[in-house]
Amino acid sequence: MLQIILQANKFKNNIAIESDNQQYSYQNLLDASQLAAMRLLNGTFDLNEQRVAYMVNPGFDYVKTLWSIWQAGGVAVPLCLTHPLPSLQHVIEDSMVSIVVISKEYEIIVGAYLTEKNIRMIILDDQDAQISEAISVHLPNIASDRMALILYTSGTTNKPKGVVTTHNNIQAQISTLVTAWEWNEKDHVLCVLPLHHVHGVINVIGCSLWSGAICAFIPQFSAQVIFDLFNQGRLNVFMAVPTIYFKLITYFESLEKEVQLGLEDKMIKFRLMVSGSAALPVSVMEKWEKISGHTLLERYGMTELGMAISNPYNGARKAGYVGNPLPGVEIQLMNEQYEVIVDDQPGEIVVKGNNVFKEYWNNPKATIETFTQDGWFKTGDIAVIENGYYRILGRSSVDIIKSGGYKISALEIEEVLRALDQIEDCAVVGIDSEEWGELIVAAIVLNKEAVGAFDENEISTLLAQSIASYKKPRKYLVMNELPRNAMGKVVKNEVKKLFVS
Repeated sequence: MLQIILQANKFKNNIAIESDNQQYSYQNLLDASQLAAMRLLNGTFDLNEQRVAYMVNPGFDYVKTLWSIWQAGGVAVPLCLTHPLPSLQHVIEDSMVSIVVISKEYEIIVGAYLTEKNIRMIILDDQDAQISEAISVHLPNIASDRMALILYTSGTTNKPKGVVTTHNNIQAQISTLVTAWEWNEKDHVLCVLPLHHVHGVINVIGCSLWSGAICAFIPQFSAQVIFDLFNQGRLNVFMAVPTIYFKLITYFESLEKEVQLGLEDKMIKFRLMVSGSAALPVSVMEKWEKISGHTLLERYGMTELGMAISNPYNGARKAGYVGNPLPGVEIQLMNEQYEVIVDDQPGEIVVKGNNVFKEYWNNPKATIETFTQDGWFKTGDIAVIENGYYRILGRSSVDIIKSGGYKISALEIEEVLRALDQIEDCAVVGIDSEEWGELIVAAIVLNKEAVGAFDENEISTLLAQSIASYKKPRKYLVMNELPRNAMGKVVKNEVKKLFVS
């Protein structure tokens, strides 16, 4: 039996999920996912790693569907609920899906396409009425080294690739975080993250349900709803991306002082608050600490790894740093020749461990290229170790700008820009330049008070007080908002296009 199912059996009477104004126990989840697995099997013994995509709303149905795919021997392929059909087609066709499970409302988006492609479609609203058609069979015994999940990379730098993780990989990713962040069955977490990425699937759903805790869902992001739930005083764990924290801060600042004080009293009682999936601006970290009493725990991970580095649960959390390697995860910094760096110089993060994914789906060339000859996974992220903590400088492809003979961290420049009163947000990139190699440019979002009064010379003068002149942007573009993907990450290749169009 799969470890996640064995874990759930320890907590049968506990509440597992809160969604749609209902509570579901672990027993409810086990029973429903087993029935759903039988329906997927449709009289066969084992799906034998057939890919099963699902486009299911957050909540009980989502988890039931995920667990049913695993128990039937399938490989789960979650689809983004907000992607247009062409993006969904890429995932469905690339992963060679044979079954797609959907919530009823998504039939209008994918129904005709699935019918045309002769792909079996299961609509969840119809499941209870048709479950009697399923043939009762014993569920297969699933080896832990079998494929479990294909998550597609966010595609910030190129076309999304399917990242294949096994049940062993998932077990390692979850159990490591459960230990490091001290998850327990008294925890009550709110899931506000997209569920086609590792952050929501592993860090929130995986860890909470592994531990016998309660995982609550809301249908869509709403700052008001989130704070209303905070105010109830039952939640004690919260995880989000920097963009969400920024939106929550903005909403909080609009509230009456009396309401703010009440929320502050509730938030200080939380056990853990975490930020990830994108670099956490120091300004956001400091503002959240002021209103919640919590120093956000920032960590480092990616689709291919789950989590690899984390600030400590107990101990000092440093703004701008992601902490130290998690137990069982090996980390090195290497140079461009993939030789280990022995001094305090920046280098690319490379990783080994049971948490590391198996392969890129149907892409052996990309798989081979992303590992060193002795098996280290190349993350493409550049970091430096300072006072024992890792600090991420950025992705080698988009955040490390080679200008005038220097290697410059775009993230460092962004932090300095965000500290200026006029600037609400920004994205720094390098664009091709015959003179400089890459020219440093910045797309910026101004604070309301500064709109219409942007003075590039004034910004340049202020920057000169904090960074070297060769790091200053040479061009600026004022925008209403920055282009982002579903996880809130700025898509820097789209920013580059704005400067060369």
